[in-house]
Amino acid sequence: MLARPSPVRSWVQTKLTLRLDDHLVRAAKRHAKRAGCFRLAAGSGYFAVIAAAEARPSTSMMAPKVSGLMGVLEGSGVDDADYRAHLERKYL
Repeated sequence: MLARPSPVRSWVQTKLTLRLDDHLVRAAKRHAKRAGCFRLAAGSGYFAVIAAAEARPSTSMMAPKVSGLMGVLEGSGVDDADYRAHLERKYL
């Protein structure tokens, strides 16, 4: 049996310096304290949300009817094999 490559990705960490207003820094500290996390973790979580949003298909580039279909099959158990079988029944 061949070993499968690990799905874990290795990321290079880069330092980021931000200059923020004092009230934003104080608010970030309060939030981190309430959430029980480091300020850095809270900030990196925010950037992770931005990156995830960029990875999703943009609904603004889709026709309204198509964007309205996004997620309708989520949790339905329908997969690629079901769709392929449907196409074979319909066109073959």
